[in-house]
Amino acid sequence: MSTITIGLIMFVALEFLFIMYLETFATTSKRTQRVFNLSKEELERPSLNTLFKNQGTYNGLIGIGLLYSVFLSAAPVELSRLLLVYIILVALYGSITSDKKIILTQGGLAILALIATFF
Repeated sequence: MSTITIGLIMFVALEFLFIMYLETFATTSKRTQRVFNLSKEELERPSLNTLFKNQGTYNGLIGIGLLYSVFLSAAPVELSRLLLVYIILVALYGSITSDKKIILTQGGLAILALIATFF
């Protein structure tokens, strides 16, 4: 993989590790409120808090999977593409069911990284 491709994949991984941080560790922070457009009261609800922490774990594991694919995998291109396609499909679903911007905010960098894997 090229340096640009590795860099893009690392940025996607960092994005997902940051999302994990927001959802799992900084659940009620002002930044989390702003990013997810939710009030502090909503984020403090035990049911939503639990869901966020669960979702954060998934996002963190995606980030770790991307880092693994680049630095440790015997098949880095294939594994990276698999995870990037997964991210793009989830972002597409989110843009259909929740907010149209998600395809760009969550999937935009992953789309660029996926394209870069073909060069």
